[in-house]
Order: sequence, then structure tokens, then C-alpha cells
Amino acid sequence: MKNIQSIPTWVKGQAVTSTIFNLRPIGGELFQSATFYFALLDSDLVVTADGNLTMSGESYNEWGNDDEYAYNYAAEKLNLVITGDYVAPVIGTIVEPTVQESLTVESDTEI
Repeated sequence: MKNIQSIPTWVKGQAVTSTIFNLRPIGGELFQSATFYFALLDSDLVVTADGNLTMSGESYNEWGNDDEYAYNYAAEKLNLVITGDYVAPVIGTIVEPTVQESLTVESDTEI
């Protein structure tokens, strides 16, 4: 997934802001074209808009299964501006592990 420049979107009559772009291949025709599913999401990862996009011709020939190329191609076709890779937020508190003290056991038995 990629972060994108915020764009306003409508979902069920409500204005929402899309900030995340997801893209995945879903089909195509060998050596001819590739079809991708795309989704725009808000910061809560709720889909605000989605659809399919087909890459063919010279673009398909240059693609070579390169994810960055596919994202850039789709962003250009959808008039999106990619601002970076999406990094999922860390949920909860990070707790540093404690160092356990070594335990010395004394014994009367010789080994």
C-alpha cells in the first residue's frame, strides 16, 4: 500500500478523506495485459473508492512485474499523487523486556 496526497471522496453521502492507495493484480491475458484491483482508503483502512484498471500495450511490456512501476502507472491513470509507502501504525504500548538477574545456587555436593 502507498500513502497518497489527501483527496476528498464521498461514501454514502458523507465526505471522507482518502489517504491510502492499494493495488493488486487480479487477472489479465498472458503477454497482452494485466488487470488490477485498486482501492482508496481512509486512515481507518475503510475503502472509500475502488475499481479495476487494465494495463496493456507498451506499459504492459515495460511493467515486468515491478510493483513500483504498477503503482506509478495506476496513480497516473487515477490522478493520484503517491507520497510514500504506507506503514501500519503500532497499536498498543511497547514494553521493554526486563533483564533477569542471574541466580546463584550453592550446593554442598561436589560435581
